[in-house]
Amino acid sequence: MSDNIDPSSTPTPTPAPQPAKPAVSASNWEREVLEKLVFATLKEQKAARRWGIFFKAVTLLVIVFALSAYFDFSWTGSDSETLGRHTALIEVEGAIESEGSGSAAVVIPALNKAFSDTGSVAVVLHINSPGGSPVQAGMIVDEMVRLRKGYPAKPLYVVVDEICASGCYYIAAGADRIYVNKASIIGSIGVLMDGFGFTGAMEKLGVERRLLTAGENKGFMDPFSPLTEKHKQHAQVMLNEIHEQFIQVVRNGRGKRLKETPEMFSGLFWTGAKSIDMGLADAYGTVDTVARDVIKAEDIVDYTQHEGLPERVLKKFGAAMGAGAMKSAVDTVRPSLH
Repeated sequence: MSDNIDPSSTPTPTPAPQPAKPAVSASNWEREVLEKLVFATLKEQKAARRWGIFFKAVTLLVIVFALSAYFDFSWTGSDSETLGRHTALIEVEGAIESEGSGSAAVVIPALNKAFSDTGSVAVVLHINSPGGSPVQAGMIVDEMVRLRKGYPAKPLYVVVDEICASGCYYIAAGADRIYVNKASIIGSIGVLMDGFGFTGAMEKLGVERRLLTAGENKGFMDPFSPLTEKHKQHAQVMLNEIHEQFIQVVRNGRGKRLKETPEMFSGLFWTGAKSIDMGLADAYGTVDTVARDVIKAEDIVDYTQHEGLPERVLKKFGAAMGAGAMKSAVDTVRPSLH
């Protein structure tokens, strides 16, 4: 018997069994993907929230700076005493009416601040207006007269820019002196009430006006009804009365300087050069030259009352739309100094 063993005949040892790896189920795979998506979404939301807070903070800062610049808190109030001796300036631009820089509600508070400030040595109204409401002009003039009496050592001057006509001149006449440019437009001392009549067009179109009133004159100056002779005479009486008030303001304000002519109160207007000859104005001048050469106070402080942000917003939206429509309808029968 041989001792050699055939290797091929030797049995191969069986390897030990390995633990089976758990198979990744479909539900676990979906959960992992969902978790990754959720975490990514949360991360994006946090970043977006941080950027949102940043932009809101920047917007708030911009609004604060804009409001500070707009309202100009620096010297329009009681702090103006620190500026020392100066000329007080008030700007009046545009129509003299119940809204805007030419309204009594805007001009009168500015006048009071300018006169009451201990640092102001004179007040200058810088005016550029074709006229407007006799009511607004009358209220401003009355306040000018009162302040001039209350502060007799503080003169009130008017400096005209392009135009100072009708209701604007009504205001200017209440000043101590009026300065113009030789090409400025001055005068138009008169009153008008304008509108339209559509009765002929309505007849041609076959439109019937159905107006019901309680009071026989309630339809006075209705543009869709014929103008009666009685209503025309009544309107003319009102215009003549307001015209006389206007003339009296001019005579009281200008005094002996006025060189009256038959056409002076007819509604005509003249150049600044001619207005000086007629006594409607006093001399040539600008805000700077009057402050420097007449008042002797070159430092100028603007006391103009600017319109607030809430009022500007209201005008741009619905509240102003309805008010504007009503205003346009009423203005057709309202006396005006234009």
